[in-house]
Amino acid sequence: EQEKEVQAFVNKQLMISAVERSDDSAKKEGVFTGFHVTNPYNDEKIPLWVTNYVLMEYGTGAVMAVPAHDQRDFEFAKKYNIPIKIVIQNPEEPLNAETMSEAYIENGIMIDSGPFDGRNNREAIKDLTQYAKDENFGDFTVNFRIRDWLISRQRYWGAPIPIIHCPACGVVPVPEKDLPVQLPEDVDFALERGNPLASHEGFVNTTCPECGKAAKRETDTLAQWLCSCWYFLRYINPRMAKQAFDKEDVDNWLPVDQYIGGIEHAVLHLLYSRFIVKVLHDAGHCKFTEPFGALFTQGMICKKSDSDGQLRKMSKSKGNVVSPDALIEHYGADTLRLYTLFIGPPEKDAEWNDQGIEGSSRFLRRLWRRVYENKDILSQHTSDKCDTSQMSNPVRDLYRKLHETIEQITLSIESGFRFNSAIAHIMELFNAMDNCVPEKNSSDEEHKRVYSTSMETLLILLSPFAPHIAEELWQETGRNESLLTTSWPKVDTNALTREEVEIVLQVNGKVRGRKTIPADMPKEELEKLVIDDTQLTKYLEDKTIRKIIIIPDKLVNIVAS
Repeated sequence: EQEKEVQAFVNKQLMISAVERSDDSAKKEGVFTGFHVTNPYNDEKIPLWVTNYVLMEYGTGAVMAVPAHDQRDFEFAKKYNIPIKIVIQNPEEPLNAETMSEAYIENGIMIDSGPFDGRNNREAIKDLTQYAKDENFGDFTVNFRIRDWLISRQRYWGAPIPIIHCPACGVVPVPEKDLPVQLPEDVDFALERGNPLASHEGFVNTTCPECGKAAKRETDTLAQWLCSCWYFLRYINPRMAKQAFDKEDVDNWLPVDQYIGGIEHAVLHLLYSRFIVKVLHDAGHCKFTEPFGALFTQGMICKKSDSDGQLRKMSKSKGNVVSPDALIEHYGADTLRLYTLFIGPPEKDAEWNDQGIEGSSRFLRRLWRRVYENKDILSQHTSDKCDTSQMSNPVRDLYRKLHETIEQITLSIESGFRFNSAIAHIMELFNAMDNCVPEKNSSDEEHKRVYSTSMETLLILLSPFAPHIAEELWQETGRNESLLTTSWPKVDTNALTREEVEIVLQVNGKVRGRKTIPADMPKEELEKLVIDDTQLTKYLEDKTIRKIIIIPDKLVNIVAS
């Protein structure tokens, strides 16, 4: 009875690519076939649907939907009012099918699963499959998502495939002494004649290296993506003429420590790079089996489309492309670079805001003014004589902020590419400096020295993000050598010590006040001090203190009931 509706739906889906249909953000659509199938584990009747997000090319092309524990199935079931049955219970917070707002995809305890009730779902998988095998309705298997991919192209440009076709000997590799096969330069590129190599007799006609008879050369070339899967090996020996690379050099310099790329590279390009390196390793051409030690996948810069106002990846067709040339012309390359890095965590998609770049521009202009306003101070003091014992409290606070910033930025850069955090710390340091600018006629030499040291260090910290302005201002402060020749600043651990710290006061996890205390205050003293604190009195009335949780120099949480 549902045949026409099902066929119409199928015909519609045939016009949409598998890539689009498998996108998690794509709308989940389907149609009921009118049929039911039997769940062989419990003989329960299950409605049979045809959907747009189950792919024929992967696995069997059919799946058992479990709406409570798969987000795509959950969205589909909600849309079409299909019953949602919980079979993996959250041990921490029991699930209710009627109130669930999303699928529960974590591990848990199996329920409503017959003899498997009470089992951890991960631990039970093997036994579940074994049961299916014993009852003759299932078996263990492995699905591979990768499929054969044609590596040849019928075109001129590309690396020639070093193969000769001999009528007598069959397919024969070109001998190593005759490599590389060179593309001819006198080809006819008339479009109507197809692959120009196939009609170039001087290239095609050759002799068989095994029997010496007339033979034909392979006219297909390698797809460009195949060569892009081993290019990093060539970087080590870019001018080597006799072979692709030298094994000793490659083994010395590789594998690559860190690969940075877009999400579009995270599967195929990197996967085939792994294949090629494994083949080269097995053939004895390199000692390593993996090409890259670590992968960092950067997010995309998105912008609202002019056509529909939706936030989308930048695209000419969507009318939301930003011209870097125009921005560089107006703001300068450093401003554009600083804003792009400051816009958000590099691993996440970020929204481009045309007004946002103004903030980065204002910061750099303000920095420029401060250097010129204080050139006399900055050019007369070096950074190697700061003495904390001679500093006033505001100056000591600035000196501490300076070395906290060095520590934070170094960590932000080295432990996760958190450039946006690093830039935020630079701006915070600059604000602290603006609140502690020495008077030009001041006799406090230590104040001037700390300010000069702070500005010098700030320019070094800024240089990876805004190299042109940092270098220019570095020279303006009287430094003769290039900023590029300086060392990265080191943290003065003595500067980080504090006599007093401000801690957060909580009752049952809620912030109820703050208090300044001596640094490294003993636990027993701190507990007594906090219990007697008047800020907390009303929150502890008629309650018994069950526990006091202390994070030294940061937080005290009183658990009471």
